[in-house]
Amino acid sequence: MRVRLLRAVGVVTAAYGLAVTARPELLARPSGLVDEEGRTAPDTRTSLRPLAWRDAASGLALALAPEGPALRTAAWLRLAADFGDAALLAATLPRPARSRAVALSVAWGAVAVAGLYGSGRCERGPRRGLNSDGPQQASMMRQRSVS
Repeated sequence: MRVRLLRAVGVVTAAYGLAVTARPELLARPSGLVDEEGRTAPDTRTSLRPLAWRDAASGLALALAPEGPALRTAAWLRLAADFGDAALLAATLPRPARSRAVALSVAWGAVAVAGLYGSGRCERGPRRGLNSDGPQQASMMRQRSVS
């Protein structure tokens, strides 16, 4: 797991979710959910806010979850949201905005996949007194100190 990447995805997602919660037009405009003058209808604003709040909450979970099963679960939640968004947006958005919105959803999901399944070896320091060379060298060091 690439913890730093997952944390970064979480922070960016949470910030974007909070921004869209406050200003739904940040999502409505690029999604083609505005009128001819570029205004977002009140019903659309109302509908987008819970989605944005979901992103803020799931991003926060990804940013703050303890490493291990909790972080993995938060990453899977983010993946489900991103790939679910892609599927639903592909089926429902107006054609001009569809490709871009679906591509962005898939791209964010792909970044979360990379964080979930990527190697995070370089991101961790030594654990429980073991140095980065692994248990064998730690065992040899203990033997030397005993003799």
